Amino acid sequence: MRRFPLRAVGAAVAGLALLSGCSSDTEPAETSTATPSSSAAAAPVAPGEVGVSPGGVTTAVGAPAESTEDDYFQACLAARTWMDEQGGDPKTQIEPFLETLQQEDSSGPATFDSRWSELTPGQQSAVIVAVEAAADALCG
Repeated sequence: MRRFPLRAVGAAVAGLALLSGCSSDTEPAETSTATPSSSAAAAPVAPGEVGVSPGGVTTAVGAPAESTEDDYFQACLAARTWMDEQGGDPKTQIEPFLETLQQEDSSGPATFDSRWSELTPGQQSAVIVAVEAAADALCG
């Protein structure tokens, strides 16, 4: 099976994350106070860095997303299904879903049938990209 880097998807999600921080009011984006469960997407982090929410959830990994198309689709679909079951705005479910993956450390389609702790930084980045895409209903 061929591996397709999801750099383009990652760049698109990062771009959307940056754009989602823009607003028409005059208050700078840096002073907004978002609760961890309401963040739509994590801010990009430097290569080799890890972004962690105030709740201790890894929400960004400074590595290019690495997964197969099939793995990405399965992760996105699993995340979207979970988000739909929770109800409400799927964007508010990004961090809770990531928390579930990281705390339970179980394997399944959302983590490419591996435990979160066993994923490479590139795979963790791909999972986060897939989860953010799921919140935007962009699974395929």
